[in-house]
Amino acid sequence: MDLMICGMCGAQHSTRAIKSCVICDDPRQYVPPDGQTWTTLRELQRSGKFRNVFKHDMYDSGLISIYTQPQVAIGQRAILCCTEKGNILWDCITYIDEETIKTIQDLGGIEAIVISHPHYYSTSLHWAEAFGCKVYLSVEDKDWIMRTGPAHVLWEGKEKEFLDGQFKAVKVGGHFPGSSVLLWKERKKLLIADSITVIPSGVYHVDRPADTASFTFMWSYPNMIPLPPEEVYGIWKSVAGLEFEDTHGAFWSRDTRGQSKKRVLDSAKIFIRFMGYTDHAIHKMTL
Repeated sequence: MDLMICGMCGAQHSTRAIKSCVICDDPRQYVPPDGQTWTTLRELQRSGKFRNVFKHDMYDSGLISIYTQPQVAIGQRAILCCTEKGNILWDCITYIDEETIKTIQDLGGIEAIVISHPHYYSTSLHWAEAFGCKVYLSVEDKDWIMRTGPAHVLWEGKEKEFLDGQFKAVKVGGHFPGSSVLLWKERKKLLIADSITVIPSGVYHVDRPADTASFTFMWSYPNMIPLPPEEVYGIWKSVAGLEFEDTHGAFWSRDTRGQSKKRVLDSAKIFIRFMGYTDHAIHKMTL
């Protein structure tokens, strides 16, 4: 409860004496203009300012977004995927309290937490302890784990299945070496984060002109550093064999509905073409 939490990225560290956050010192991230700040989970809870909001997806009651108000750190959401065989939590948020724990327990608890990349490691060990589950992190990103614990599972390989194959995590790389997405097979939903990111023009996509992108692909979002064409191509090849219609991004309302697989490919082609690579191999890809 008293371990230091970075005020910028929300990652909990394994010590109470630390000067800088390795995650925010990384060129993908940044330190705010006022400098490095720190808090603790105990301080956040005692302040009485924060609460976690639970929002059901309007099209699928089994998909529940969880995010903190007012915003803590980056402000991402976690997504609770509810099934008859158990629940999977995709990504994680920093703030957790007894009300959050009770609400999730009433929804069936959590069988596993799967985190897309280091910016969302947050207080995942607290979540794992509260629900008696494991936290799955890509082994390629182990250098960015600021607090380790027995609940962490560093998974290897390209894919990993959960809940008897209902869900499949797939490493796509790009933003981080182990950046991952999560496929909910039955619902044909792809839960994404920062290697494939829903952009505003992707949310409403009815009768839009050609070259209206739905996604972008960045090495650093706050510093606006794009991924090179081969990395974007690699992301596409990683998801090309998956069947999905919708995607759900890292922030509330950043969702795409319908034809999302085609839109990922179209967006990747737009991205690469406008970088000047008009003859790149991705332009020959079709569904």
